Amino acid sequence: MHCGMEHMLNDADLGAHNKVQFNCSKCGKATVIEIRRKMDSTVVMTPLPSFARAEGTHSNLMQKDDYSGLSLPAGKKVLLTVTTGPSKGMVYQFTKPRMIIGRKGADLALEDPEISRHHCMLEVKENAISLRDLDSTNGTFYDEERTRAAFLFDGTEFRIGSSNIRVSFEAL
Repeated sequence: MHCGMEHMLNDADLGAHNKVQFNCSKCGKATVIEIRRKMDSTVVMTPLPSFARAEGTHSNLMQKDDYSGLSLPAGKKVLLTVTTGPSKGMVYQFTKPRMIIGRKGADLALEDPEISRHHCMLEVKENAISLRDLDSTNGTFYDEERTRAAFLFDGTEFRIGSSNIRVSFEAL
């Protein structure tokens, strides 16, 4: 409920998903909700974290060089290591606080046919990284669950396509 319009969703709309996206019938804005089911099958919906609901599409986010609120940690380098998949062994160091992972044309291009051209976005905020799926076809997985957004810390792994990627912060 972002513009005052209430929406009723039934079980057929929700299926077994733990997150649902729909367009508001009043203003047309895409809305993402998280669903938590209680033992009695009551559905509780909560909005996603603000970084997962950022305004604009991923294509115009990639054109912006506005890194306000983002920063690489002082005295550390941020590394992404591909631990499985076609690009296994690849290590990538962040050179800017916002990176798009995908195939050819992304900031970090992986040779994985199961990932989308612009699959997910990572934003560094000191010692944490916010991960956001960019409406990819095959999804982004954290802790073996498909997710739209998550916070990542040193040693955390996530999966896109057949590639597992580990985040690490190392001293310079």
